[in-house]
Amino acid sequence: MVKYVPDRTGRFSQRPHYRAEDLDQECEDLIHSFLKDCYGVAAFPVSTSDLTRLVERDAEDLDLFADLSVYGADVEGLTEFFPGRKPRVKIASLLADDERRENRLRTTLTHEYGHVHFHAYLWELESTRGTLFQAKLNGNRQICKRDNILDAAQSDWMEWQAGYACGALLMPVSSVRRLVGEYQESNGLYGIIGLNDSHARNLIEAVQASFQVSADAARVRLIKLGILGETGGGASLFDR
Repeated sequence: MVKYVPDRTGRFSQRPHYRAEDLDQECEDLIHSFLKDCYGVAAFPVSTSDLTRLVERDAEDLDLFADLSVYGADVEGLTEFFPGRKPRVKIASLLADDERRENRLRTTLTHEYGHVHFHAYLWELESTRGTLFQAKLNGNRQICKRDNILDAAQSDWMEWQAGYACGALLMPVSSVRRLVGEYQESNGLYGIIGLNDSHARNLIEAVQASFQVSADAARVRLIKLGILGETGGGASLFDR
């Protein structure tokens, strides 16, 4: 259940605070529902074309070939918000133009969808203040740099929430925990696995293959779920 706290960035009067488990549940329900509506069953990995369809369903417009260089060379996604309208999403053309960057396109699409789903309503709530768009340059735009797509600092709450949603949509929690549980059982493992352990590398590769994501995306997701850590040890994650 979302709760509201003061927005220390000054962008809004209040902002939503989600627990990680709430984001996990909502994203899993969302992607399962979408896939079942399309195919009658939820199967992973989600295709890139289906991720595109998901964004197009809930956004006013999706531009996969946008020139975002005016915002900086490292900007790969942008979502524009408008009271009374659906958001508009722009993805840097360098991602869709290069098949070698498909995994980056997939994470950027789901990151921007995180903004669409979890943040668009805030512009509606705040529109009566009359200062939302004048507060600063690009006040109605969320400009997303490559380094923040997967793992922004929690102080940058909009980017952190969208980054968490990115991982949770591509790699739903139940599916990841099932994969990890089977691996742990077959290898006699318990508790958190150290990042430098060979089992961590094996799990990252398994998640990459199962969900069509990069090694970085798989690693970040496994860390956020408490499956990988700096040091191993502790009670089994699956005894909770």
